[in-house]
Amino acid sequence: MNHQTVDNRDTALSLDDFAVLRENLREQLLFRREQLRQLSEAATRADAFLDRRTAAQMEVRVKLTASASMVLTDVEAALARMDQGHYGICHLCRRPMAREQLMIVPQARYCGRCQHVREARP
Repeated sequence: MNHQTVDNRDTALSLDDFAVLRENLREQLLFRREQLRQLSEAATRADAFLDRRTAAQMEVRVKLTASASMVLTDVEAALARMDQGHYGICHLCRRPMAREQLMIVPQARYCGRCQHVREARP
């Protein structure tokens, strides 16, 4: 098999795969929303007790919040792509993404090759 060609068996998602991926994304959606709610509550409590330790904790909380927000956005976008019938298609090369990749990172936007190219850019 050529490195640039993806075997259809590697990309085809069964109805069961699709259902598992949708459920995984829904669970991630709920988890990230709850995580953001808890981080927001913790930030509100920390505002009342600002000291050095709390400042460091706030910095970590800000980074966690940013990361959780990014993942939540990706998960919501993946669910929207499922609803629109565009799920599993790379945003750059427009080829089907590998089933294995989607099973690991169901909110992925790019195939492995395109993701690697994106990460290699300075």
